[in-house]
Amino acid sequence: MSDTELVKRAQEGHQDALIQLLREIESPLYRTAYYMLGHEQDALDMTQEALIRIYKNINRFEQKAQFKTWAQRIVTNLCIDYCRQKKTVISTDQHEHLLRQHHYHHVERELEQSILKGEIEQAINQLNEQQRAVVILRYLQDFSYQEIADALDLPINTVKSHLFRARKELQRALFPEEENDELKGGV
Repeated sequence: MSDTELVKRAQEGHQDALIQLLREIESPLYRTAYYMLGHEQDALDMTQEALIRIYKNINRFEQKAQFKTWAQRIVTNLCIDYCRQKKTVISTDQHEHLLRQHHYHHVERELEQSILKGEIEQAINQLNEQQRAVVILRYLQDFSYQEIADALDLPINTVKSHLFRARKELQRALFPEEENDELKGGV
């Protein structure tokens, strides 16, 4: 059964359809929350809060956008609000367990990947909330520009602008030597 059919059934009061919708969307919502917050427990809390809001407000969903886009808007807004309240910093502590889970011959490669991932997470963390949200939805959740615009309730050109600025900031943070080379070449 398609999401559209499930939503219609859920709005008609069929609990089984609503539960199926919530189960299907739970993992993508958690991934978004985790990428935005960087902490497992906070991500679980925001995912649970988003699922509760979806459950309570399924009748308000007007099907102007896709269900997944509506659900992502809810979790993204919750995470943005949470970040503003807590000024959350993405932690790279979770990478330690990677080293413990793999065999010794993978340790060096895992360590390099962990360091790179930590640098990327740290760079993403330096972005403002809107830029962080569009980067996560675009590159980690594979949303189209239109889906991001719908999820964040922004004009599509604003989404493109946020992505452009975010890529510039990430490039500056991850490859500062390139910026220095450009400055030297221009002198």
